[in-house]
Formats: sequence, C-alpha cells, structure tokens
Amino acid sequence: MLDLRRIVIADDLTGAAELAGIAWSCGLSTHLVVASPETDLTANGVGEADVLVVATDTRSMTEAEAVAETKRVAGALKAVLQSATIFKKVDSALRGHVVAELRQLMRCAGKGKAVYMPANPSKGRIIRNGIYYIKDEKTLKPLAETAFATDPEFPAFSSVLRERFPDAEATGIMMPDDTSEADIAAIVAGTDSDTIMAGAADLFKAHLTATQKGETVTPADRKTATPFSEDKTLILCGSTQSRIDSWQQPASAMPLAVYEGGCDLTDWQADALTKYEGGQGGVVLCIGYNHLTGHDSALHLRLQMGRMAAWLMERHQPAHLVIEGGATAFCTLQQAGIWQLRIVRQLAPGVVTMQADSGMLVTLKPGSYSWNCSI
Repeated sequence: MLDLRRIVIADDLTGAAELAGIAWSCGLSTHLVVASPETDLTANGVGEADVLVVATDTRSMTEAEAVAETKRVAGALKAVLQSATIFKKVDSALRGHVVAELRQLMRCAGKGKAVYMPANPSKGRIIRNGIYYIKDEKTLKPLAETAFATDPEFPAFSSVLRERFPDAEATGIMMPDDTSEADIAAIVAGTDSDTIMAGAADLFKAHLTATQKGETVTPADRKTATPFSEDKTLILCGSTQSRIDSWQQPASAMPLAVYEGGCDLTDWQADALTKYEGGQGGVVLCIGYNHLTGHDSALHLRLQMGRMAAWLMERHQPAHLVIEGGATAFCTLQQAGIWQLRIVRQLAPGVVTMQADSGMLVTLKPGSYSWNCSI
C-alpha cells in the first residue's frame, strides 16, 4: 500500500509545478504526474515520495467536467486519500470551479470541512474584510479593477469572495481573511484532520510546516542542477496576461484568422518555422489579441497553440520548452505525450524547470505571474 504523507491535487499544471518546486526546494521527495485516463497515479515509485503532486486541467473544463475529473482522480487515489494530508491547489486570483471541486473532493476523502485561502500576501495579493486585492506597484486594487476583469474564462465581475462563491460557507468551506503570512499560519494551526486546505503557494508553505509533525526537513543541495543548454528554446506565451517583451527571441504571433476561430495553421507554421530556423535562440509563439472571451474561445486558443507547438517540436525538438499559462501547458504536454516530469530546479517562486523522459527541459510559469528571473 502507498505510504504517502501529503497529496496535492492542482487544478492546473503550472500551479502543480509551482507547489512541487516548493516541496522539492525544502528537500522533500516529490513526484509530479499529469493526470489523464492513461496515467497510473500509483505507479513508478510514487509510494516512496513525501509529496505526490497531481496536475489536472479542471480549471479549463466546464463545471460538470471538473467535478467528474475530480471524482476520477480521487477514485484513483482511493487507497490513500482518506489517510493522507490533502492540499487542493487553486488559482490565486479566484479563477476556477473552486466550490464544486472542493465539495466533490470533500465527499471522496470523507472530510467535513475545507479552508479556502487563495491569496498570496508575499506577492501582494490579500483578502481584507472579504475583499480580494492585488498590489499594482504601490497601490492595492480590488480584483475586479485589474486585468483579471477581462479574463477570457473567469472574468472578475466582483472582488467580494461571498459574491463570487455565495454557496461556499453553507457547505463547510470557510473563506477567512488573509492579509499576511501570520494570518495564514494562524488559520493553519487552528485546523484539524477533518479539514482540506485549499489555496495557493503561501498557504502551501504554511501547510508543509504544520504537517511535518516533528520530522526534520533539510533542504537538499539544489545548486548542482543541470545547467541549461545553449541550444534553441521554444517559448509559448499562452496567457492573455503574457508580455512577450520579456524575451530576446523573435516572436511569431497567432494570425487573426486563427484567433477568431480558424484552424488552418499553414501561414502561422511557415512564419514560426522561418523564425525558429533563422534565429539563434529560438522563437516565441504568442497571442497578439485579447478581444474574445468565454470558455469556447479559451479552449480554441490553447488547442491551436498546442497544435502549433507540437507541429514545430516534431520538426525540431527544442532543448528547452518554456510555457507560460497552465491550460496551454497541459494541452501542449498532452499533445506531446509527456505525462511525468522530473524537477531540475526552481528558478523563482512559481517558475520551475523540469525534465521530460526525452531529456528536453520544460520550464513552466503561471500566466498571471511576472518574470523575475532569467532562464
């Protein structure tokens, strides 16, 4: 029987990688798997890990699909789910089917309560008096007054948690304020074994500390990680929050016809291939428009981005694949047949480099985070 002490179930791939990087940097043995019907979540030495991180793509699904996938993943982990400490990784900007997924996970795990604390005070994201704020330079702005108001799938129509999730507290999901790391530590210390923790990176760090139960965790030497190759890099900017001016490589933007619903990638393929083969560092695939919203549009965009990346990788496997945006990452790796990744190093909070079985390096970053490191 598996002897896992901690299970993380994440609603997107970059969030899963972020928490895997945190556990790894603490010296904990960590296994990351990408959930799919073909993936055996209990195989390949998973039971020997201190932390199992399961990456799903439920944030990109409809609510019914997300609940069904949560139930499927929980069923695959049935042997350990009720005895392990469970952490549910959710978006730090309130996106996703939070309440529906948590309800299903609580039922499957036999837990009666959950604490939902999505804010990250260390990154200037807090909850005060039930209102979610994001720090923009030196000013705190309500979430609905930021770029998240135009998110294509989960637009922030309100900054008030109880308006966003009106049924949460009635079903045992608590939503406390979160203005500092001290707030988080106090909430974590007050929870019991009947509670599932759900949140982002700051909550996970406090969760790890609280669940060590006297064990000594000595950070491993993470400075000897494999250096990056100087060969070409393929960069996918699949988020509406992406800024391609962070990169020195030439950019190949999705044509307007593809963006607005077309599936013929011929012109984009020609442009991207020319720039990839002609440049020294690689190429950036990006989306140059943001006027479409909605689930169907978002699904179309990530599918076309994934198709483009897979097409280019078939012709020139890059030494390094960099993907910004969790839904784009999941779709791309799925089309490439990459289901397990070994952590190589954590470049910065939320920015993690891993290695596929082929040897290709894969760096993932949440789309809403800024780059504050160099690859």
